[in-house]
Amino acid sequence: MQNLNLLIQQLTSLPTETEWLEFKHNNFDPAMIASDISALANSAAYRGKDKAYMIWGVHNETHEILGTDYNRFSKLVNNQEIESWLKNTLSKNADFDFFDTDFEGKKLVVLIIQKAVAQPVTFKKDSYIRIGSYTKPLKDYPSMEAQLWDKLRLTNFEKLAAKTDLQKDDIFKLLDFASYFDLQNITLPSNQDGMLHYVLEDEIVIKQDNGLYTITNLGAILFAKKIADFPTVARKAIRVVQYEDDTKLKILKEYNGTKGYAVGFEGLMGFLEALLPSEEVITETVRKTITKYPMIALREIIANALIHQDFTVSGSSPLVEIFQSRIEVTNPGIPLVDINRFIDNPPKSRNETLSSLMRRLKMCEELGSGWDRIALECELKQLPAPKIVLYEENTKVILYSKLPFANIPHEEKLWSCYLHACIKYLTHEGLTNSSMRLRFGLEDTASAQISRLIKEAVSLGLIKLFDENTAPKHMKYIPAWA
Repeated sequence: MQNLNLLIQQLTSLPTETEWLEFKHNNFDPAMIASDISALANSAAYRGKDKAYMIWGVHNETHEILGTDYNRFSKLVNNQEIESWLKNTLSKNADFDFFDTDFEGKKLVVLIIQKAVAQPVTFKKDSYIRIGSYTKPLKDYPSMEAQLWDKLRLTNFEKLAAKTDLQKDDIFKLLDFASYFDLQNITLPSNQDGMLHYVLEDEIVIKQDNGLYTITNLGAILFAKKIADFPTVARKAIRVVQYEDDTKLKILKEYNGTKGYAVGFEGLMGFLEALLPSEEVITETVRKTITKYPMIALREIIANALIHQDFTVSGSSPLVEIFQSRIEVTNPGIPLVDINRFIDNPPKSRNETLSSLMRRLKMCEELGSGWDRIALECELKQLPAPKIVLYEENTKVILYSKLPFANIPHEEKLWSCYLHACIKYLTHEGLTNSSMRLRFGLEDTASAQISRLIKEAVSLGLIKLFDENTAPKHMKYIPAWA
């Protein structure tokens, strides 16, 4: 009960009750408790607090410790224990726990209420809110109701708690803060308080009402020394599987991530690069090792999978599968942007805080330029364009090794043609027969073959002619949406 008593000390030291804190002496009316839970949960969400509290045995004005006669186990409502009755009458998103404790030799009962999530907490289908220290129907305050709904829609996985009630030393045992500062080229502060200043600002860690600390899912997923220490994100560790050929019949190697994404990302990329086929190229006096796949593109594809995954999809984590002639990167969730507009659309992410911090940590390209870089790197190596496949709850990106043009599936040739038009358009140019031949490393003799491919891409509505009055040999094409 030590942490509970610390919480009581902190709360009773506040000058007044708040929208997320209520003191009672011996008022045990069930309907009052239910409406207050609704009001406190909703007010916590409205005020940006993770929790709200109701404490019996404290004077509501002086905050003097009085003690209480409340015995929640003896209180029956319609022949049900009060906790059971409350769970049946409040909405399903009501999340609360009662605790009994001895404080300064007097009995107190503490009700800890989690903030409303997804929608307002209701009692008998009515929502309540705290106005100062009073509980009022939410419908009487339409402006607050609208703002509350906006805040609830913005509640995201990153800001939820991964571990709570931590001492300062516990945080440093669980999280690798050296990576946080190294990746941003920030001088490591000389003491814990200096480091905490930064991570509190980024909501990697949050200070609780009892003076202890919470590590958020954001902190755990990026900076965990051991991701298994955090049940909320343990199943989101990245997996790598290497197969013997282009089937899944025989696994050669399997790797399961054990660290947070930021802590383990460079090690992961080094592990992948060592697995992939490569060749040594000697130019003059320089010897270079070149991998079969563009590592810049692979890095960005994996970073995108981490950033854009849907953390609410259970039992699924980012997965990298290495086959003989392709790499598949799969993440839970489907994109918020049409896959045909990945290159030009303003970027959207369901995990904005994670996305922003990963870019600051230089784990991926600046906002909106990732897919441009992926497509361009594949073009520079004359590889088929990376393919995007959507499933019911997952997104897969396939990166192919180099294939002779004749062996590239026709559908992939058309997709490569479309992405080439997008890349050219963004650089204020147009797709031409010549640029397509260069893109695939083809000779001039393939001109007729490329013309047929361009014509089909036009007929399918993927690209269009830039200027119909242009002579055939100078025709340029742009994406159909341009």
